[in-house]
Amino acid sequence: MEKRIIKEILSWFIVVAVAFLLALFINRFIIFKVIVPSGSMENTIMTGDKVFTFRLSYLFSDPERGDIVVFPYPDNEEVDYIKRIIGLPGDKIEIRDGILYINDERYDEDYILEPMDEEDFGPVVVPEDCYFMMGDNRNSSMDSRYWVNKFVERDKIKGKAIFKYPDFKWLN
Repeated sequence: MEKRIIKEILSWFIVVAVAFLLALFINRFIIFKVIVPSGSMENTIMTGDKVFTFRLSYLFSDPERGDIVVFPYPDNEEVDYIKRIIGLPGDKIEIRDGILYINDERYDEDYILEPMDEEDFGPVVVPEDCYFMMGDNRNSSMDSRYWVNKFVERDKIKGKAIFKYPDFKWLN
């Protein structure tokens, strides 16, 4: 009787340990969750939304313009940011009178809800293996336009945002 109980406890311990190790592996190498702390990506991603990020997205392909990615903030790599890729390696990025130009062509974005403040930026050319990032809420986004280190290196991109869900509050 006692051996059966010990075997049962041991089998449950093994199941829990394997599940724990599998979760650690998935979180470390495949997907991870980010909780969005600010409104810089609104209305695409709202403050408090949780976003699953796929670490293997760029294993066999390059990041593309429009991808939403997670990366360490270039001016303080202890903080993760989530932004949209706007400029690819070699692109010329410029903002004139609040209008974004990529390689001297006006770039229209359907996910932007309000026009940018009439500001000017650039031109800058995105270096090889780097990306220029901007938030969708352009008037409230601390992005490449304002960083000391304006570009995110490809190998710093932690993953591509693939799924979001809101932060549901318990209703009383």
